[in-house]
Amino acid sequence: MMFKGRVGGISDDGLGMLKVGGRKFYVPFAYPGDVVQVWKAKRRFGRRIALDFEVIDESPLRHGARCPHFGTCGGCLWQGLKYKEQLRLKAKIFERITGVKAEIKSSPKIWGFRNVSNFIVITSGIGLKGYGNPLGVVNLRECPVFSKRTQGYLRALRGFLKETGLRPWNPREKSGEIHYLQIREGKFTGEVMVTLIAHVKPSNEILKAFNDHFSQADSIYWSLKVDGRDDPRGEAGLIAGKPYIRERVKDVTYFLHPNSFFQTNSYALPLLLKAVEGSTDGERVLDLYSGVGTFGVWLAKRGFKVEGVELNPFAVGMANRNAELNGVDSIFRVGKAEETPIRDYDTVIVDPPRKGLKEAAELLVKSGVEKVIYVSCNPKAFKLDYERHLKGVYHIDGAILIDMFPHTPHVEAVVELVKKE
Repeated sequence: MMFKGRVGGISDDGLGMLKVGGRKFYVPFAYPGDVVQVWKAKRRFGRRIALDFEVIDESPLRHGARCPHFGTCGGCLWQGLKYKEQLRLKAKIFERITGVKAEIKSSPKIWGFRNVSNFIVITSGIGLKGYGNPLGVVNLRECPVFSKRTQGYLRALRGFLKETGLRPWNPREKSGEIHYLQIREGKFTGEVMVTLIAHVKPSNEILKAFNDHFSQADSIYWSLKVDGRDDPRGEAGLIAGKPYIRERVKDVTYFLHPNSFFQTNSYALPLLLKAVEGSTDGERVLDLYSGVGTFGVWLAKRGFKVEGVELNPFAVGMANRNAELNGVDSIFRVGKAEETPIRDYDTVIVDPPRKGLKEAAELLVKSGVEKVIYVSCNPKAFKLDYERHLKGVYHIDGAILIDMFPHTPHVEAVVELVKKE
């Protein structure tokens, strides 16, 4: 197969789209206006994806990518796109999916903004997954969206592996000892947490070697992984330093742990928190899917009476620690969102997982609460929840988009839902 065409649009997941002979093709790392020469395409999930291609005439929307790994690494699909165009297309895609026109706020920083990165350690290299290659990895030298210190972190890891002889994970054979290196940085505190995700219990000598190679970190963990799944999850055990690092967002400080979920863009997070705060009415607030208290503690600091509900007991413990750390009167408890009684709250905040609310949407409808603030990074899940469950009772009173994920097609939405008269 060989053909040439001009990219005419962008898909919901950020791929360039072109039509040739009545057939539609999707091209990664390509943007509207690009002319591409395609040599090979493969059918995946009902779509024809270009695998081997070249941009032979560049779109005026393009600019030079900063990262040397752009075009192979799966992390930054849109790094070759001018930032203003990224914002415009994100708002356009959100409106196309949901029917909601929304203002979009740019990230204050578009380089070095990520506060966490999970580097895969496998036999073919150490770095991040390549686009369209689930078993491969881009052997990283640097990562400009994460940290200027990336090179140092990876150098320390390679030195540790060489000294100890521990083997990288083999994804085909499901064998090996070391699977991931997770680095968390407090962008506003300067604190660093290093976690090695491994399939082996370490000896004292190995622990000492790991500590020596990452001696500048404030917190060092060894996380034992007991399954073969390709994710950075394990039983985290502290081996040196502090059990938590801190991140400070304006006047609120959060504890972070290897198993904590926290928004990845520390610089744009205040915009997200202020958007939620600006939509919150009344005094009593229920924070469903409250996690480590990111929204709840922020709102409590501003005088709202907050109760949070979260399924994960560890996250609930962290949320209560964060409340105590900031001296606020809020309560977080373990529970299922869909089983939470909604009494006389003035506002309910929901920040569900990517799959959306599902059963919890019916709970909101029956509750009669006047205001719901729906926070989501998945506009398709929001649309399903709204169209299937919430639309009959609530109308959309406004939406704000926050660019938490520069150089990707993703965006965070804060949608304000008000009970119909």
